[in-house]
Amino acid sequence: MDKTTFLNTGRRVIGREADALKVLSDALDDRFADAVETILTAPGRVIVSGMGKSGHVARKIAATFASTGTPAQFVHPAEASHGDLGMIARGDVVLVLSNSGETPELADLIAYTRRFGIALIGVASRAESTLMRQCDVQLVLPAAEEACDTGVVPTTSTTMTLALGDALAVALMKHRHFTPENFREFHPGGKLGARLTKVRDLMHADMPLVARDTSMGEALIEMSRKGFGVIGVTDPDGTLAGIITDGDLRRHMAGLLDHVAADVMTVGPRTIAPGALAEQAVAEMNGARITSLFVVEPEGSRNAVGLLHLHDCLRAGVG
Repeated sequence: MDKTTFLNTGRRVIGREADALKVLSDALDDRFADAVETILTAPGRVIVSGMGKSGHVARKIAATFASTGTPAQFVHPAEASHGDLGMIARGDVVLVLSNSGETPELADLIAYTRRFGIALIGVASRAESTLMRQCDVQLVLPAAEEACDTGVVPTTSTTMTLALGDALAVALMKHRHFTPENFREFHPGGKLGARLTKVRDLMHADMPLVARDTSMGEALIEMSRKGFGVIGVTDPDGTLAGIITDGDLRRHMAGLLDHVAADVMTVGPRTIAPGALAEQAVAEMNGARITSLFVVEPEGSRNAVGLLHLHDCLRAGVG
């Protein structure tokens, strides 16, 4: 087995597809903007369809749309001819992918959009194809060699189609001012969801708090009862004055029970805002070698609204 040959083949394929994407970028024109506007002004969803490899790409594009603020779903063209056309309604936009533009399984779907006045956006490599002649907006893929030596395996063409779908999704996101917070609403699970988790989502509202003049005996009972290994000390107005940690207890071990909380506490503890990312909180705790942060609101104040523990972040997949 010749590893050099394998590497050269891989680099040639990737290089050929990269060149095709550059050609695609240069070929974008007002029709791309027309497609974005068609989707933005439609009151319904985007129905994405395609057959074979185009169908696999269509599923991914529909998923990207749906996760970035554009309601969308994939409809299989063959299943559409057997009842799934009922999933498509007036007000929807149909985005059909077909490299040749002549895929026979698409005929009923195309005819349905024409019969009921449903907007149709076509993506194909032949402007004179049946699909492109029927659609309202044409997105023509520029001429580019497939990455295989035979020139028949869908490779470069599917890469361009996928990139075009991503371009549409991002353009729609930008117009809708889609934020990371919006993104998390659609991605509550997995690493992406964890990275976008806010402190308020994980903090404990039932905090261990005592007043400055609380005896250390009572403070220890409260500290043990809440089980966070830390306790907050408040001023008479309820603001956070300091905290007591295990380290503070060890430093005041001699005659500890003769003191009140204000004698033992560390003044000016680190805090974090509830709207901060939990990932930021983990970084701060790791940097300071601590395991808890009191959460204060508004930012810069000492009004404690919660407590965040490092273990809560780790359980949520943050860190």
